[in-house]
Amino acid sequence: MNFRLRWIAAAADEGKLLREFLQEKQISKSALTDIKFRGGALIVNGEPVTVRYLLQKGDHIEVCFPKENPSAGLAAETFPLHVIYEDDYILVVIKPAGMNTIPSREHPTGSLANGLIGYYSLKGVEATTHIVTRLDRDTSGIVLVAKHRHVHHLLSKQQKENGVKRIYEAFAAGVFMGEKGIIEQPIARKSSSIIEREVHPEGQYACTYYRLIRQYEKFAHIELKLKTGRTHQIRVHLSFIKHPLLGDDLYGGSVDMLERQALHCRELCFSHPISGEDLHFSAPMPNDMMDILHKSKLP
Repeated sequence: MNFRLRWIAAAADEGKLLREFLQEKQISKSALTDIKFRGGALIVNGEPVTVRYLLQKGDHIEVCFPKENPSAGLAAETFPLHVIYEDDYILVVIKPAGMNTIPSREHPTGSLANGLIGYYSLKGVEATTHIVTRLDRDTSGIVLVAKHRHVHHLLSKQQKENGVKRIYEAFAAGVFMGEKGIIEQPIARKSSSIIEREVHPEGQYACTYYRLIRQYEKFAHIELKLKTGRTHQIRVHLSFIKHPLLGDDLYGGSVDMLERQALHCRELCFSHPISGEDLHFSAPMPNDMMDILHKSKLP
């Protein structure tokens, strides 16, 4: 069944063009174009209409979006997904370390996106993958997924307005001298690498807040919040201040205690794109990071 949204016109909507009403509901021009040319429909009181329809109080408005098909080349795979929340519009999952969010040239299968297509197939959900909050392959934690292009559009807009908030936990090398701090340094792609990023004066603005949870003999257990969401932002910023993540050999971290970056997305907060309800999710620290805490000495 096609994805649909429904409303009842209020008194304040009387005399509005349907186009204006839908713009207020944040339905984009590109979405309206898709609806017109790719099999969707605008329906008022059970009858198809155009965007030029003049609304009356009490009108039952329905937007039927075109059917979505999985991206070409994205194979469905069936493996367990750790789903902590699901409704008709979104999914919240916990991604383990070692799993790509989307396929890459080096890892074309086994990604969260592949697993989502398989999951949708089993549940009869006609959708492709719309991942809102990506994590690096070796970062664990919470990932937010939209089930439809329009929902992804709403969440991406919320993200740009700083409404989607994530809190991370990490283990960073060395001794932190203060309990909290801000790292404001621009980040750019490193000219000699297609993967690596670096602090560079011509890069994009990036801001990371950190707080010391506990100092250990060889590392610090810290909490991080992002004002911006640049690729590898936490990893690059911590390396820049000479406190690289444990296990992050790409940015100077030692692999003696862990062979992947010690970074975990612990919390996710946002407003539901359809209901407006404030949602908050959390994910416990994974076993490999917990083991390090249990084995480590205080200074």
